[in-house]
Amino acid sequence: MIQSDSMGPSRLIKRRSAGSLFIEAMRFVVLSEMFLGCFSASNQPISNRMGHTVVFPLQGNVYPQGFYSVSLRIGNPPKPYTLDIDSGSDLTWLQCDAPCVSCTKAPHPPYKPNKGPITCNDPMCSALHWPSKPPCKASHEQCDYEVSYADHGSSLGVLVHDIFSLQLTNGTLAAPRLAFGCGYDQSYPGPNAPPFVDGVLGLGYGKSSIVTQLRSLGLIRSIVGHCLSGRGGGFLFLGDGLSTTPGIIWTPMSRKSGESAYALGPADLLFNGQNSGVKGLRLVFDSGSSYTYFNAQAYKTTLSLVRKYLNGKLKETADESLPVCWRGAKPFKSIFEVKNYFKPFALSFTKAKSAQLQLPPESYLIISKHGNACLGILNGSEVGLGDSNVIGDIAFQDKMVIYDNERQQIGWVPKDCNKLPKS
Repeated sequence: MIQSDSMGPSRLIKRRSAGSLFIEAMRFVVLSEMFLGCFSASNQPISNRMGHTVVFPLQGNVYPQGFYSVSLRIGNPPKPYTLDIDSGSDLTWLQCDAPCVSCTKAPHPPYKPNKGPITCNDPMCSALHWPSKPPCKASHEQCDYEVSYADHGSSLGVLVHDIFSLQLTNGTLAAPRLAFGCGYDQSYPGPNAPPFVDGVLGLGYGKSSIVTQLRSLGLIRSIVGHCLSGRGGGFLFLGDGLSTTPGIIWTPMSRKSGESAYALGPADLLFNGQNSGVKGLRLVFDSGSSYTYFNAQAYKTTLSLVRKYLNGKLKETADESLPVCWRGAKPFKSIFEVKNYFKPFALSFTKAKSAQLQLPPESYLIISKHGNACLGILNGSEVGLGDSNVIGDIAFQDKMVIYDNERQQIGWVPKDCNKLPKS
């Protein structure tokens, strides 16, 4: 996700079939040294705790569900909550009974805070509202947050902290106290229902991120990864236990000052192994987006290349699932029935020798409920992305993607995401 202070997209929430775009209203940055934790030997230097990893199974799919989610146990006693995984944002938040003014339908009852909220005199509150000052009349008031969205959806709440129950792959149980948002007022006035989750798990690299907080407690390295199965499900991991998997293609991150996004580039777009003429793309990797979004020119070229290659083999047809779809002589039942009609794309990274992100047809097409083949690459300019380019879940399917903040690099490798890694 691109932070709002750079006026870019922060979240492409799933189940917005036309790509409704969420934009954070304020920067949320928390100083890691302010977090408390309770964990056996958690104060040991991180160098003594290498190799620790937490692995979570995932639920969901690109279509028709439109998002991947994880179940976490939070509170004391711990209760389960289902969170939409988002590598494009830092802030984790839950729908919250504080009391709840407006909560959307969700798998579980709203979270009930065990203790009072973080107050305005806490350094975390100042970091949340930086570079402005917290809009507080008194230092003992609660520290509020507000997240608003381009489709006019929003979440309001307060900062709190509570226990997260985690099991590391070495069998160790951890119970760190982490900061997150308690959202008591959600609004989604758009035509589509919001994702059926209890909140959002922010996996970005900012200091408010769960990943950064766990690193500050000495539990893991600042590394996060996901493996999204094209058949649905997959797994998420925090820590460095899988970062040495053979065959990973690594590329250096491209970070701008004041931006909190997992970005790469520049990259050239290839079609069927040939240069498309689209060069110098800067790409944001965002698991909070169902689909891939190119800027207007790159999208125009992409659509033109696909149409030219099809050359009437399939007929374009209207389908509410996505803007551009094709139908065959009879409805398609799976992507494997239609993939031979299409050719692969690839993104070739000019600053990383031989580094390419392969996009075979199954990485940019879906089969709709009507049996049509629909293009999962969309025009980002039409949803407020401007010149930005976002790589979403459709392109991540059947690949393990790793965001290594320690070495400032992102890697990927083909993977059977239906199999959880062994401890």
